[in-house]
Amino acid sequence: MKLKAGIFLDIENLIRSGGYGMRFKVIRQLVEAQDTVILRANAYLAINKAQEEADYEIHKRRERYRETARREGFHIVLKDVKIFTNEDGMSVYKANSDMDLAVDAILQSVNLDYVLLGSGDGDFIRVVRALQDTGRRVDLLSFDNTSGELVKEVDHHFNGFLVPGLVGPAENGTNRFRGYLHNCVAEKGYGFLTSQVGLKRSDARDDIFLHIRSITNRAGMPVSNEEFQTFEQTRTIIEFELGFKDGRAIAINANEFTLNDR
Repeated sequence: MKLKAGIFLDIENLIRSGGYGMRFKVIRQLVEAQDTVILRANAYLAINKAQEEADYEIHKRRERYRETARREGFHIVLKDVKIFTNEDGMSVYKANSDMDLAVDAILQSVNLDYVLLGSGDGDFIRVVRALQDTGRRVDLLSFDNTSGELVKEVDHHFNGFLVPGLVGPAENGTNRFRGYLHNCVAEKGYGFLTSQVGLKRSDARDDIFLHIRSITNRAGMPVSNEEFQTFEQTRTIIEFELGFKDGRAIAINANEFTLNDR
């Protein structure tokens, strides 16, 4: 029997952290790949009504984005932007959807078995615990700037940069994936990648061998041993082709995944 699933996306957080251009269809596919049927899918966004009323082009662009999510079955929850004046006389814009998301997740989880939370905000740790305490499985989808405590609290963390087809150029059936070095032996010029080679939770693997001669940096140049080691320290995203040799998974034609690619 399939698990009944709900999706709750903190869109502003995801976009700020590297998820700009993420494909809502792939998020649904990711959840369905966990042997679920999706009952609820909510996306929480800020809206500056005054700005959109004053500039039709901005309204049209943002409404197009909202319609993209709606077409994939997401219910859009909009939070009005509030404008405050700080002590320096500067206008400060705030629109926090955390409370709306938290309340909806708790209330709607009554009929759910599985929840995918899309955010890297550590403020959701208590929400995750509450959902787990009532027997729900809670997975996390996030990009950069993710709370380490939040990652430890959830049942499984999906790094958005590694989910095939979620961001960046469409995969189009290619054999290219993304990962990061988790074990680097820089003096010998090799390491192992953690990667998500499919949408199932079981498709995560950490045994993909990468040789320093198989990777170039963002300038398209060979990588030094020192630079190779920094890739592990910074968890630099690496894009590569997946191959096999003598039964061992290896990364081929690898390159540093740059911001321009994102």
